[in-house]
Amino acid sequence: MAFIDYYKVLGVEKNATQENIRKAYRRQAKRYHPDINKDDPQAKERFQEINEANEVLGNPEKRKKYDEYGENWRNADEFEAQRSQYRNSSNGGYDFGGFGGFGDFSGSEGNASGFSDFFEQLFGGGFSQRNTKKGKDLQATLSITLQEAATEHKQTFSINNENIRITVPGGIRDGQKIKIKGRGASLNGTRGDLYITFRIEPDKNFTRNGNDLYTTINVDLYTLLMGGDITVPTLTGSVKVNIKPDTQPDSKLRLRGKGMPEYKKSDIFGDLIVTIKVVLPRLNEKQKELLKKIKEE
Repeated sequence: MAFIDYYKVLGVEKNATQENIRKAYRRQAKRYHPDINKDDPQAKERFQEINEANEVLGNPEKRKKYDEYGENWRNADEFEAQRSQYRNSSNGGYDFGGFGGFGDFSGSEGNASGFSDFFEQLFGGGFSQRNTKKGKDLQATLSITLQEAATEHKQTFSINNENIRITVPGGIRDGQKIKIKGRGASLNGTRGDLYITFRIEPDKNFTRNGNDLYTTINVDLYTLLMGGDITVPTLTGSVKVNIKPDTQPDSKLRLRGKGMPEYKKSDIFGDLIVTIKVVLPRLNEKQKELLKKIKEE
């Protein structure tokens, strides 16, 4: 969750009194109430932030925790308990075995120890060597076809002379990055993480925009004028599509559900948009004469 400066939301200083906070809340709530700002799509979100800010700053106990712990104020009690246990430990080390409730801090960026700056401040950096060192994170690029990107599949590749086998989720996009925990370089028995950036190779039949695919089909003039069936390629095989009579060149057909799947959602698909291009025939003399008569009529 992104950190929200509640003082800034209410428009007050950090030394504001409780009365100042109450007045600021009433003023901001009235200004951004959704009933007054029906044409502003962001008013509702702003109003929710104002209510949240008042709930925290308007409560002296919550406000005290917020002032001390910032974005981590909700876990203040747990932090205090862990800090007390750390300070009372006699061997100078620390066991984080019971610390799972705080999520994964092993990937904290900009901190060589692997722990967040907040934890370093709490405990003074006095962690044992075996807990603070982490292997280097590795970066890799994996190229796959559009067809492969459309379905969940296994993929094996090598990095640092090690074979890595992963499951690629269907619907992954060009430039998307995923993290494989514990598959980076090793240091003192502790490994970093592996970050894989995916590159989707250009496809000869389709271009992609979000989950929609685009393709172009050449259709003869007779079919455009008189109507008929054409064959359209899709990621799952060719399908027959009926062309209505008098279809104009550059018309577009939308095939529902024939695009790319939503990332990690195999039951939700984009569409395939087909642009119709006309193929003009080469006419013999007799056909040209007939065409002239049609034009004269």
